[in-house]
Amino acid sequence: MTGLVQRIGEAGPITVERYMELALLDPDHGYYARRQPFGAAGDFVTAPEISQMFGELLGLWCYTAWQGAGSPHPAMLVELGPGSGTLMADALRAIESATGGPQPFDIVLVEASARLAGRQREALSGRGVLWCSAVEELPSRGPAFIIANEFLDALPVRQFVRTTAGWRERLVMVEDDTIAFVLGMDTNGLSASLPDAPTGRVCEISPARDRLVRDLARKLTAEGGAMLVVDFTAPGMPVRDTLQAVRHHRYADRLTTPGEADLAAAVDFAALGRVATVEGLEVLGPRSQGAFLEDLGIAMRAERLKHSATPETAHGIDQAVHRLTSPDAMGEDFAVMALLPPGAVPPAGFDR
Repeated sequence: MTGLVQRIGEAGPITVERYMELALLDPDHGYYARRQPFGAAGDFVTAPEISQMFGELLGLWCYTAWQGAGSPHPAMLVELGPGSGTLMADALRAIESATGGPQPFDIVLVEASARLAGRQREALSGRGVLWCSAVEELPSRGPAFIIANEFLDALPVRQFVRTTAGWRERLVMVEDDTIAFVLGMDTNGLSASLPDAPTGRVCEISPARDRLVRDLARKLTAEGGAMLVVDFTAPGMPVRDTLQAVRHHRYADRLTTPGEADLAAAVDFAALGRVATVEGLEVLGPRSQGAFLEDLGIAMRAERLKHSATPETAHGIDQAVHRLTSPDAMGEDFAVMALLPPGAVPPAGFDR
């Protein structure tokens, strides 16, 4: 048995939430400790790797949100789960182009993986950056303008299966050296708030995402700023089984090789919005990534890039725009939501 399979077997049945935590973050055997996730040589490609335009536009969104807040000093530009550092590098370049000088933020990256933090240091070499391993470590340096791009989907979910006796929690255990799903009891009473559904359906909730949004909402309420959430979602949530594994740019079995494949689950934006609203934030969206990027001017930015590009490069730029915005690519599968303190000026891409 591999190290993770042995750990699961020794622990007995564990929740799907705990399985995701071990598979992704175990310091010895977890995916982010051992694998190179991003890019053509990795397991998947995120929007910042598809085109510089994505990070540039999100950076300018934060800059205009900062201006709408009165251009406060000091202020933080925060990215959650910054991956290879590509998004932040592109964002800062665009902000500095807009200002004609230095960008106005303290840069803070929230990264749990020491390996990925090393890549981010390379991408942002020469810049003053503060790294935090968790949201709880974020400093108080004025309003925080926060980007969470494909971050929440990696936070673990709990799954419940509807049976004739009601909702039962889906667990993970080892049988004959093989990982398998089994059904357990709902020992925490979480199923009491789940919607009704036909027998056999799966419902996903994410206490981890709720906690994170609650913590950040309290920070934004107290200190000001804004948060932009961009992530993949699915219709019909929370009654959907969206947990997926990806390896070498293909879907993989979720249980076969823990630690060797990326695990993620679709984000329930309605649930996040409810948490933020309870904490006093204003919620704008969600809306589709495609429509959002179009409103931010991705077509105009693409034309500017193509102006001095070779025909081959110009074709690649057009392909990137299609991939980021088209309904048959990322345009509809990914959604965008803004979280703001009450009374804040609506930032670009959103209307009240």
